[in-house]
Amino acid sequence: MTFPFFRRRSNRMTTAKAALAKFLVMKLGLFQHQAAALLGVNQGRVSEVITGKRFKSVKPAKTIDPDQLELNI
Repeated sequence: MTFPFFRRRSNRMTTAKAALAKFLVMKLGLFQHQAAALLGVNQGRVSEVITGKRFKSVKPAKTIDPDQLELNI
């Protein structure tokens, strides 16, 4: 008997999250997987933002809004 495999979906990458991802990786020097964990998205989405495949015209954020981070403390 096989069980259906349910994949856990990550949150969508928005323009605001793309700007934050660029800030976290390019300005703060975080690794992509670290930025993805903070934003609650898949690392692949962060990679697409950093390489310009998605949200190419979005500039890095100037500050961090803590409400946009997925902090589970």
